[in-house]
Amino acid sequence: MLRALEIRDILIIDRLELGFRPGLNVLTGETGAGKSILLDSLGFVLGWRGRADLVRQGAAQGEVTAEFDLPDGHPARAVLQEAGLPEEDTLILRRVNTAEGRKTAWVNDRRCSGEVLRKLSDSLVELHGQHDDRGLLNPRGHRDLLDAYGGLETARAACRAAWRGLSTARKALDAADAALQQMREEEDFLRHAVAELDALDPQPGEEADLDAHRRLMQQSERIREDIDKARAALRDGAEDAAGTALRWLEGAADQAEGRLEAPLAALARALAELDEAATGVETCLESLSFNPLDLEAAEERLFAIRGLSRKHGISPDALPGFADDLRGRIAHLDAGDSEMAALKAACDAAEQEYDAAATALNAARAEAATRLDRAVTTELAPLKMDRAVFVTRLTETEPGPDGRDAVTFTVATNPGAPAGPLGKIASGGELSRFLLALKVCLTDGQSGLTMIFDEIDRGVGGATADAVGRRLESLAQDGQVLVVTHSPQVAARGAYHWRVAKKVVDDVTLSTVTPLDASERTDEIARMLSGENITDAARAAARALMEG
Repeated sequence: MLRALEIRDILIIDRLELGFRPGLNVLTGETGAGKSILLDSLGFVLGWRGRADLVRQGAAQGEVTAEFDLPDGHPARAVLQEAGLPEEDTLILRRVNTAEGRKTAWVNDRRCSGEVLRKLSDSLVELHGQHDDRGLLNPRGHRDLLDAYGGLETARAACRAAWRGLSTARKALDAADAALQQMREEEDFLRHAVAELDALDPQPGEEADLDAHRRLMQQSERIREDIDKARAALRDGAEDAAGTALRWLEGAADQAEGRLEAPLAALARALAELDEAATGVETCLESLSFNPLDLEAAEERLFAIRGLSRKHGISPDALPGFADDLRGRIAHLDAGDSEMAALKAACDAAEQEYDAAATALNAARAEAATRLDRAVTTELAPLKMDRAVFVTRLTETEPGPDGRDAVTFTVATNPGAPAGPLGKIASGGELSRFLLALKVCLTDGQSGLTMIFDEIDRGVGGATADAVGRRLESLAQDGQVLVVTHSPQVAARGAYHWRVAKKVVDDVTLSTVTPLDASERTDEIARMLSGENITDAARAAARALMEG
């Protein structure tokens, strides 16, 4: 709810501070006094697109500050959270426009963009008037308004959930179909590659083992010659000499009185070690006995593994895993038809679920539209438009998360006349009354709204103007309404009243806004009734309007 508006150096306003309250706030004054400047200023701080030349002549910059109450759960809090801005019970918007046209905005003393201001404004203020293309005259918002009026949040949420399920099912089906088509294009390659890999059956680490075994076989002849010489030296030389020495020493040991025990033990150990060495050498010679065909077979398999490795661009040790992956793709390809059938069935089920949700939402909207049409028609009668026809038209459109319905508010101002969009069929005065009747119905049961009506009573007078004023008063009971009006009947219904006027100071025209007490209100409404010459009869008529 708007609490305060401070304006500095905007157009013909040098400095102005206004405090607003809940209920019906009325702004009156002569044409050209500056009432529209207040709305221009409020629109500027809310980020609305408007006139560019806002800075007062001679000033370096213009500035507007607006203060709003922000109770718990207010939609503006979600906007603040999304933008990473401070979230407090009081929301202060400030925006500056330099004489050169540069604009800067703050939210609770934090810099922000005009886009954030506009998102905040959508949750803070509603502007209604004959040229309002942001509110009731914009068909793009009619569906949301109808859903809010009908309390269709649950049906709409169910439709959105069904749409998400359908979108997910369609994406899964499309992805699976694309993958299957790609695999079918590669089917010959896949089956040939798997056949090659299965025939070779490479194992992890086999390439390194084959390479070492091949090098060993290639060098075996030279190695065998050296090892055979060593075997001969061990068996025919060292072993015989050590054995002979042992026999001679054993024959002399008895007469050496123990002096040969140590050498005899050492020779016995040496003979054992020599025997072990000779046995090991012989075993090695046996293992180096290769068949030339074994070398050829090893080389052939080694080159085959390396060839497949190069062909598929992977390491030799990765070939077994690669083969498993290809087998899996072939299995998926072979099972593709059944998987596609399952995904298609899931997609069909999701479509049926969405169709049911969209149909239920359509039926609920049709019922809500009937109630809304009836309610608006009831409101039009006191506004002297009992012959007009208001129809909420539902037409089918492209399916989406919010169903398959396009919603348009239409009117026919005379019986038998064709119905059409609000802004194209109704005249200025008629449009004002249609908008007011529609707003009364749409805001029933809501509270905490700040609504601005810019000369919505234009073109009406007398009893009709009185009916307009009473409906504005009704709208303001659970919220806040600001109305710019030239109608004394509307002004008389206000709970708070400001007079906008011009004055000339040092040859400079300035706009002033003055809050009025009860006596001043009487004079202002009397002026609106009779002109500048306020008579006692005009005052009496003004008091009668205020008391009526």
